[in-house]
Amino acid sequence: MADTGKIIEIEVLRYRPEQEQEPVLQTYKVPFTDDMSVLQGLQYIKDHLDGTVSFRWSCRMAICGSCGMMIDGKPKLSCKTFLREYYPGKLRVEALAHFPIERDLVVGIDDFIGKLESIKPYLIPREPRTLEQGEYLQTPAQRDQYEQFSSCINCLLCYAACPQYGLNQKFTGPAALALLHRYNADSRDQGWEARQEVVNAEDGVWRCMLVGYCTEVCPKGVDPAHAINQNKVNSTLDYFGVLKFLLPKGATK
Repeated sequence: MADTGKIIEIEVLRYRPEQEQEPVLQTYKVPFTDDMSVLQGLQYIKDHLDGTVSFRWSCRMAICGSCGMMIDGKPKLSCKTFLREYYPGKLRVEALAHFPIERDLVVGIDDFIGKLESIKPYLIPREPRTLEQGEYLQTPAQRDQYEQFSSCINCLLCYAACPQYGLNQKFTGPAALALLHRYNADSRDQGWEARQEVVNAEDGVWRCMLVGYCTEVCPKGVDPAHAINQNKVNSTLDYFGVLKFLLPKGATK
């Protein structure tokens, strides 16, 4: 890389289980230009300074969700965060909070995958249709009921931001509950009964304490806090046997 005249110090949390019992910080000096992301800074470290640094990334376009990490203590996508925002200070990069560190900035996500599977993240249709019968039709207004929740990229920033998940990892958590709502609110779906055990459970929606930081950190504009509140309403209606989803006027579930 050509000399840019700008050097930023990046502190990277290192954890190599074969040689360290606890994570440690290691500092690197990285030349950068104003258009360089934090991810590109890490790639410079790996390519030119220390090939042993480990982190996840894929698309570099805030689509895959792979490069989430703690950047100066806040959960962010490193591909969407720029080094210029921290210059001339020192920047600290750490693994996502509330997850076990496997190596350096790579965390284990088995717990989340289990929670994701538990909410049945797929359409459970009201009635089976053959190919000859055509697609399941839906109005724009019906689509609007769940569209923003379908934008989740499973980056796990909301879990790193969630104090309740940090205290109790049995909590189903914001992303999984937002995706659950995405399907429950879909007019083509009839899966509430299959998902209600997760919603109504002690560690389901009622475990959320309404901090709302999950919504604040989402890079795709998803509002997990709103989804959880919606399902607290649904859970209450279900308890009293009068469950009705919030659908456009004239729509049925």
